[in-house]
Amino acid sequence: MKVLLLKDPKDKDSGPDPYIKELGSYNLEATLIPVLSFEFTSLDSLFEKLSHPECYGGLVFTSPRALEAIKICLKEKSKKEAWSKSLKQMWNIKPTYVVGKATASLVEEIGLVPQGEMAGNAEKLAEYICSREKPNSSALLFPCGALKREVLPTVLREKGIPLESLTVYQTAQHPDLQESLSSYFSQQGIPASVVFFSPSGVKFCLQHIQKLSGDFINQVKFAAIGPSTAEALRGAGVAMSCTAGSPTAQDLAAAIHTALQPHSC
Repeated sequence: MKVLLLKDPKDKDSGPDPYIKELGSYNLEATLIPVLSFEFTSLDSLFEKLSHPECYGGLVFTSPRALEAIKICLKEKSKKEAWSKSLKQMWNIKPTYVVGKATASLVEEIGLVPQGEMAGNAEKLAEYICSREKPNSSALLFPCGALKREVLPTVLREKGIPLESLTVYQTAQHPDLQESLSSYFSQQGIPASVVFFSPSGVKFCLQHIQKLSGDFINQVKFAAIGPSTAEALRGAGVAMSCTAGSPTAQDLAAAIHTALQPHSC
């Protein structure tokens, strides 16, 4: 059976995509279609703030893209040297809070130690941060996207924990999205399951998929990587088949495998 994954492929340098690999272990044939494109912004401001760790109580990352913004900064020789010589060590004295394994692994790539990766979503990470941070302490620096949800900032604000957000990327629809979806459906047919990885993916893809599936739309099992994406699908009137227990390839593959069993409703 075929599964359509609405996400970017993993970097070619880091081996096969874990989602394709895990679904393959259940004899499911997965295909990736990139949904989003990203424009990075405020990179000078980002590195200026990273250059003053003494002003902050720690870092918060809820998206791999925020780490990509930092990695772009560190491509510049002088910034890379400053990071390696002192800034990295100074930040490592402070906590670096993250959601999910993908974000955690990118944090490790820049030499920091992630905390809270098993939280799985912004709500649970906010609870984790609140259990460890004191009210009215130094602000946590939160590089984020323009479409960030307000759950984490709201919870921290209610608990009196300062958070300084900085928008470092904008999200847009991938320029090839419609063509890629049309090509997939014409060549592969209607997939047994379609997996969404973000609320933006729901916004940009759902109508195209409903149109391409036609009368067979009710045969498709719709899945979500996490609660915010599931909420976006429900808000669009979609009957959900499953949500991953945590945002990992293993949990998603297991959930889809179960949903595709003949007895599953």
